[in-house]
Amino acid sequence: MGRLFGTDGVRGVANVDLTAELALGLSVAAAHVLAEAGTFEGHRPKAVVGRDPRASGEFLEAAVVAGLASAGVDVLRVGVLPTPAVAYLTGALGADFGVMLSASHNAMPDNGIKFFARGGHKLADELEDRVETVYDQHRTGEPWERPTGAGVGRVRTYDQGFDQYVAHLIGVLPNRLDGLKVVLDEAHGAASRVSPEAFARAGAEVVTLGAEPDGLNINDGCGSTHLALLKAAVVEHGADFGIAHDGDADRCLAVDAAGDEVDGDQILAVLALAMREAGTLRGNTVVGTVMSNLGFKMAMEREGIELVQTAVGDRYVLESMKEHGYALGGEQSGHVIVLDHATTGDGTLTGLMLAARVAATGRTLADLAGVMVRLPQVLVNVPDVDRSRVATSAELRAAVTEAERELGSTGRVLLRPSGTEPLVRVMVEAADIDQAKTVAARLADVVKSALG
Repeated sequence: MGRLFGTDGVRGVANVDLTAELALGLSVAAAHVLAEAGTFEGHRPKAVVGRDPRASGEFLEAAVVAGLASAGVDVLRVGVLPTPAVAYLTGALGADFGVMLSASHNAMPDNGIKFFARGGHKLADELEDRVETVYDQHRTGEPWERPTGAGVGRVRTYDQGFDQYVAHLIGVLPNRLDGLKVVLDEAHGAASRVSPEAFARAGAEVVTLGAEPDGLNINDGCGSTHLALLKAAVVEHGADFGIAHDGDADRCLAVDAAGDEVDGDQILAVLALAMREAGTLRGNTVVGTVMSNLGFKMAMEREGIELVQTAVGDRYVLESMKEHGYALGGEQSGHVIVLDHATTGDGTLTGLMLAARVAATGRTLADLAGVMVRLPQVLVNVPDVDRSRVATSAELRAAVTEAERELGSTGRVLLRPSGTEPLVRVMVEAADIDQAKTVAARLADVVKSALG
């Protein structure tokens, strides 16, 4: 069996790749593994379970809850809430672990399972590997140890999670948002209630888009992967800016008053300066990834802030932050981690902190984001190829070498397999957008021929 866990949990087409049987089995395996790792420390284990609004989340949640309870785990069902809310509640409620059912920005037919350890932190790779091993052992015939009678887990609904999480978000803001008009695109996802409520309680005038989930419309032409509606709405309503989340609201992208996108790198730059001013940017360092725009790196150098770059994936950003004690990190895609207030990327928190900076300074978002100038960057996703051979293909290696020679010191090339989807991402940066497009298209063709 190939590795089930990707860079962001287990993900696939619901009822095809991610079945009820798999969800149940992984949940039981996780309960056993975390017990062996000493997480439960001799007491009756407790887990928080949440989901995004996908229709498939209904039966998958039932399978996860059944698996956990059958393994002797008490379950708190918090319902439809963002991924960072489940992580927060796992820690706040003293749960032994948490489970989130979501495929984030993926299309509606997909779904996924993420596990959080005590405190709301993502499981370490070695624990994920152990969960897979135990699951596979059972799948091939090794029986579970099953409690009976009073030993089985109890299940109850925890409705207080919504207000508890919103209160947490409001409580960490440095100032109120009175006087701001904000458009929020919720992607018909997990933050459809949370985000508008939090912004409104903080004092902002709120216009909402994509806040009517029906189980089938998540990420459908809206949210952080489809910004056109938000751009038009910000201009139409004369708003100060707009915020877009993805399906599970661990991402945040923004749109300024003119309808121009403000990406994750620019958000990081704004927050880095705000946190340095407040004395909370530990180590005078921000953590990004190898996908961070060169313009972001140049801006941080100019401002005297160090940039540490990791492999792509918010888990690697978080690992670096935790290892070195850094307070701020994130990705261009809008995963932003403010470690003093969240254990994972939190799109609502990020949007609120960005709004707080606008309110506190009286400057426009465009002005604040102007601290960095994005160099032209072209990203091409090449689907239906063997992503496992990216690092070993001689044909690809030669093509990349030639592209790097052509770009010289004014650009760069990055090829990487997606950690969550069956495709290869081709990224090219150059001083000239036309050159970046030409080189990216050429490399994408090579990827297709070499790995197809």
